Amino acid sequence: MTLEDAAKLAIAGDKGALNRLVASLQSDLYGLALRMLCNQEDAEDATQEILIRIVTRLSQFDFRSKLKTWAYRVAVNYILDVKKSAVERLHMTFEQLAEDITSGLGEATLPEAEQSLLIEEVKIGCSFGMLQCLDRDHRLAYILGEVMEMQGPEAAGILNVSPELFRKRLQLARKEMLRFMKSYCGLASDEAPCRCNRQVSSGLQSGRISGERCTYAAAPLSFAQIRATVRQVEEARWALQVHRTNHPHEASVDFAQRLVEMLETYRTSD
Repeated sequence: MTLEDAAKLAIAGDKGALNRLVASLQSDLYGLALRMLCNQEDAEDATQEILIRIVTRLSQFDFRSKLKTWAYRVAVNYILDVKKSAVERLHMTFEQLAEDITSGLGEATLPEAEQSLLIEEVKIGCSFGMLQCLDRDHRLAYILGEVMEMQGPEAAGILNVSPELFRKRLQLARKEMLRFMKSYCGLASDEAPCRCNRQVSSGLQSGRISGERCTYAAAPLSFAQIRATVRQVEEARWALQVHRTNHPHEASVDFAQRLVEMLETYRTSD
């Protein structure tokens, strides 16, 4: 069953189809919200509100585009309207991030070949921090066009801008990201000073990462493993590959189940 088929059935009142539709969308929408807001709780709250908007406006979908494209448009509109997250309000710049990275370098308490959730936590957290150095418009262009590999016309439609403007935003975001990562990220450049395993100790001391519960990391990895995965593509794409190798664990909320329960409660009270 396609998403469009599920949407038609859901509009007709099929609860099972509605549940399948939400379940199919929630992971990608949460990933978008997490990369934009850089905070798990904010991303989960945003995802729930986005899904509520999708469900309540489903009858307005005209089926002239892909259902997922329309869903992303709803998501982007919500994210652009919502107040900035606590992380966004820090107004991080690439210069500030460079200072944090340089000052956080310590002895390699974890060897390059040693697997650890903390190494992956550092890597994902750092690359999410890089995204925060872009303003919302350029961050969205980079996430949709590079990380999520959307075609230009589709991404431009989601953002409600011309394909030319989208290309300009993407090119600038790509240029800034590549410049920074080649200068500082050891995954994207052998000459860069930073190594994820060398940031673990300072990350624990500062509280940026926790030894008890990882915010992002879903599986333990070593720096050597991550670097080998990044280097599977041509050198010009190493910086991008760092972002594409990020696979944070899923949200702590089953949004599909929560929405079903909310709808049932509403119908019962009605």
